[in-house]
Formats: sequence, structure tokens, C-alpha cells
Amino acid sequence: MIRLTALLMAASLALTACTTTGPQLGPDGKPLPKLYRISANDTQKIQTRVVEAVNSLRGVRGTPPVALNTALNEAALIHSRDMALQNRPWHWGSDGSSPLDRVARAGFRGEFLGENISETYETETETLSAWMNLADTRDVILNPEATQMGFSWYQEPSGKIWWTMVTGK
Repeated sequence: MIRLTALLMAASLALTACTTTGPQLGPDGKPLPKLYRISANDTQKIQTRVVEAVNSLRGVRGTPPVALNTALNEAALIHSRDMALQNRPWHWGSDGSSPLDRVARAGFRGEFLGENISETYETETETLSAWMNLADTRDVILNPEATQMGFSWYQEPSGKIWWTMVTGK
């Protein structure tokens, strides 16, 4: 009898370990987000995905596509890192630099047109979607004068991501 009880308890414990639990829910009842980790090998893939999405959005409006620009990518990366150091999303560098200053320092010889920034745990496509929901950031993305784009980020060890998009012509 003791063996049977022990066997039934062991079987019961094994079955409980096999049950799946649903996603963890936050206080609002929605599933908690999963941490989005970016590796160094993801840079080109993410930048390509974003410029393709931007050009798709621009195409719907009949706006010419933009091309990724190395200097603008560098300016975006520098600003993303600087925002993380300052721990605040804003358009001014810790040295007082403006977006105009940063693109010139990065070697961009064209005309600066706009900058979008974000502090989030969201993916690049979720961030792009959020920018499209606001008139001022949407205008940067869809500006018909833009021919060049830079896009980069800095991810903190905690997972927080500082995104920057810069446009020019």
C-alpha cells in the first residue's frame, strides 16, 4: 500500500511538471514582453529590415525610396550611445551637440533633414510602427526630400534599447 501511494505521488508530481503554463501576465492582464536581445551580428540584418520597411511605407505614399548611408548610420550609433549615457531620450548630445553637428562630425556631406529617437524594450519594427503613429516622427520617415537614412541603436545590458534614425539628402 505504501509503495502504491508513493508511486501515485511520484506520477502525480511528474505530471504536474509536464503541464504548460501560459505566458506571464502583467498588471494590465496582457502578456509580459520577451526580452529582445540584439547581437553584433544582427546589425546589417536589422538596418536592412528597417530601410526596406521605411521604403515600403514611402512607396505607399508615392515617395521615392531612401538608401542607407554609412555616415548617417554612424551618427545614429553615436547618438544612441550618448542617450544611454545621459539616460534620457532627447536630441541634444551630452556635449551640447545638435543632430546637425553629429551628422557633420560623422562625415555626412549632404543636408540633414530629421531625427527620430526612442528609448524602449521594443523591436525595431515595433519602434518604427510607434514612430508612424505620431505626426512629427512620421514626417521624418516620409519626408519626400529625404534620399539617405541612417539607423542604429545601443542596447544596455538590462535590455533597454536606444534607437536613432537620421534622414538627409
